[in-house]
Amino acid sequence: MRALPQRLIAGACLGLALGVAHADEVAARWLSRMNEALATRNYDGTFFHLRNGTVETLRIIHRVDGGRVSERLVSLDGSGREIVREEGELTCYLPDQKRVLVEQREERGGLLGTLPAFDGSMSDYYRIERLKPGNVLRRDTQVIAVTPKDAFRYGYRVWIDEKTSMPLKTQICDDKGNVVEQILFASLKLPESIPRSAVQAQVKSEGFQWVRQQAPPDQSHVLNTMWRALQVPPGFRLTATSSQVMDGSKAPVAQLVYSDGLASVSVFIETKSREHDAMKGLARVGSAFTYSITVRGHQVTAVGDVPAQTVQFIANQMKPGGEMPPALSERAP
Repeated sequence: MRALPQRLIAGACLGLALGVAHADEVAARWLSRMNEALATRNYDGTFFHLRNGTVETLRIIHRVDGGRVSERLVSLDGSGREIVREEGELTCYLPDQKRVLVEQREERGGLLGTLPAFDGSMSDYYRIERLKPGNVLRRDTQVIAVTPKDAFRYGYRVWIDEKTSMPLKTQICDDKGNVVEQILFASLKLPESIPRSAVQAQVKSEGFQWVRQQAPPDQSHVLNTMWRALQVPPGFRLTATSSQVMDGSKAPVAQLVYSDGLASVSVFIETKSREHDAMKGLARVGSAFTYSITVRGHQVTAVGDVPAQTVQFIANQMKPGGEMPPALSERAP
């Protein structure tokens, strides 16, 4: 699977201000509990994923055994597609294409996608608050809103189960509060244990084409290009760089990740070739936008769960030369 598209709250008012600050701390603690629950609990649930006016039904199984995490995500809408995550390897089974795509990736969250984790360093760009409590699946929930202060990033509303700290409903919202994507659980079980077989692929893959992303034998291609963004939206910074060989590409593809601590944008840079038609312009899948341009004989593609103007801004600021980026596959301090 190509990473490219082949490829989310004065003195006279002191008492009120203190009350708001306290509410923010409580909201942040709920988000912390949620992320801990997602990482450490066993769960098996069916949920609806709503985006672009369509609804997809999926099942997720998350297993923790001795600190090792494995997951399986299954489409229940007929395609038979499955994704299995085992430590740092992601395997995507595509029966409709008779292909299996395997990629190595860092441990940066589970298959439910990125959910908000909030700290004080992000307060310049987001507001965090508790809303009126809700009820999902007949369970009482705390409703937490993380709202962007500008149009460069999305916000979130999360319905967190008061007993288990699991997110039962999640909305990704734009800077005006409009919902652009939503996940809603229809059922959720949290068993004490889950058998290993439950997180193993059930697809019969005999005769399928297996495609594996490979690390390039020589990283000098990325080191010599020294690509970077001359400017980025407020709060974003370079957090990681890497290089890999993608399906359909002969040369390594460079990847740079820019993040504000919650939102992130990946920028892919590859040499244009006559063998494949370069993608151009803006495309959207749910809350994610992709924007591609050509810069000095290279295709530059920025993709992320952010508003369109964010990927466009960063892609248009990418230039070769200047300061050397952090070492490959290392996170910037």
